[in-house]
Amino acid sequence: MKLGSFAKISGIAALSALILAGCGQSSATKSGKNELTWVQSSNMPTMDLSKATDQISGQTLNGSNEGLLRMAENNEVVPGVAKSYTISKDGKTWTFNLRHSKWSDGTAVTAKDFVYSWRRTLDPKTASQYAYIFDHVANATKVNEGKLPLSKLGVKADGNYKLVVTLARPQSYFKYLVAQSYFFPQKESVVKKDGGKYGTTSKDMIYNGPFKLTGWTGTNDTWSLVKNKHYWNAKKVTLDKIKFQVAKDPATALNQYQSGKVQVTPLVGQQVKQYKTNKDFVLRKNAATFYLEMNQKKYAFFRNQNIRKAISLTINRQQLTDKVLADGSVPAKGLVAANMSLHNGKDFADQAEVKGATSQNLVEAKKLWAKGLKETGKKSVSFNLMADDTEAGKRTTEFVQSQLTKLPGFKVTNQNLPYKTRLQRSADGQFDMVVTAWIADFPDPITFLSLLTSDNSYNNGKWQNAQYDKLVADAEGKDANNANKRWDDMVKAEKVLANDEGIVPLYQQATPQLVKSGIKGIQYFPTAPIWDWSKVTVK
Repeated sequence: MKLGSFAKISGIAALSALILAGCGQSSATKSGKNELTWVQSSNMPTMDLSKATDQISGQTLNGSNEGLLRMAENNEVVPGVAKSYTISKDGKTWTFNLRHSKWSDGTAVTAKDFVYSWRRTLDPKTASQYAYIFDHVANATKVNEGKLPLSKLGVKADGNYKLVVTLARPQSYFKYLVAQSYFFPQKESVVKKDGGKYGTTSKDMIYNGPFKLTGWTGTNDTWSLVKNKHYWNAKKVTLDKIKFQVAKDPATALNQYQSGKVQVTPLVGQQVKQYKTNKDFVLRKNAATFYLEMNQKKYAFFRNQNIRKAISLTINRQQLTDKVLADGSVPAKGLVAANMSLHNGKDFADQAEVKGATSQNLVEAKKLWAKGLKETGKKSVSFNLMADDTEAGKRTTEFVQSQLTKLPGFKVTNQNLPYKTRLQRSADGQFDMVVTAWIADFPDPITFLSLLTSDNSYNNGKWQNAQYDKLVADAEGKDANNANKRWDDMVKAEKVLANDEGIVPLYQQATPQLVKSGIKGIQYFPTAPIWDWSKVTVK
């Protein structure tokens, strides 16, 4: 999510910092408890897992709830609510054997909670943007389109503790999907009791994960995750509380770190250069790509290929990452993040790269721009460039604006908005151009490539290409059980996208931090859900 994975970063540089309150002493030392304070760059939009699309909501859902499986290091999955599972020989039937776990109110988590949750997400009335991710589950697409009743979805409870999932076609990465928040269970009685308030405050929720959410009103800048005593593996959870607070100015956190008041802080820009040789410096590379979308549904101008190519060729990505962001991020090779997926020892991003699509060439850009203006009957144009109002968001829009205005007659006005507002406007198509991002939901190229198919709800710019759609469909369909053909389909699809400049890749994100030695057990994943706090200790 996003979520990502959580797979989606729908905002600019959603940097997080793990900080510990107190003047040089940890909360563990002062109170005898393991308590942390974690700084987020933006507010949390929702805790309704059927509607969540952003990274912050996804991280919080992952901390407070649990699916059939859990993500682990080295692209592995481990048991979650399901203590074991089996897969049929044809790869279409997955049977999960559930443990006797509980919700935070002490009631049992059952297979029916998963059935209800998946049906709710696929219900057309819910209007979930993540409904597409269920497309391999039998009848999911027709159910989501309202052409079949919810009861026809390929998931059923065989008693209270056995869940049987029928897929329409094999999906080798389904094990990763059921570890993500959109496949988590939901308790029907709680959803119906809370009604429209469900997922809008910490009180209007119920939890089955390592922690439970408290103190969130739906709009405030602070909330906490506290240890869930009813979690099936609570004895292995070492933290008592994680306190979250929104802070858009990382300089404040750095000052606290320098004065001994915090133990982990994010770094941006020149801070990275200053501290990269420090023994506490940590650079975490994300499977997250930031890119520029143009509203091709609203404006015929952006449907012109020469215009899109000119825009891409104008941008100096190396300057953006090295001089403007200066946080360890690197120029994007394409939509799919590098160092995430390997096949026969080769990285996908390297194989699918079209270097001319992400390189600056001002001479060629101006030629294509002039040609595009003539084809569209324009002499000059004026558009807004939207992004988040974070520090990195503002730096990015300022830089991209300066680059694009090198094209004659191109006026660009920046529009930096609060994350939640920007996210909603992107989803509603209320933008001209927007800087957005995606973090892999799971370690497979399809998590990126499926975004840009013609009918995907996350394709906010509405770029369309029949050849691209077919290649993605082949990778997900007829070639799903042939690893080599599936890989080739995806490589070709990325190249089609790059050559057509359906979107303009900008950079692949990194998260630089300073981490004091007293914090142990942070689990970090390049893909969603990014963080697992269940094993963190503070000394």
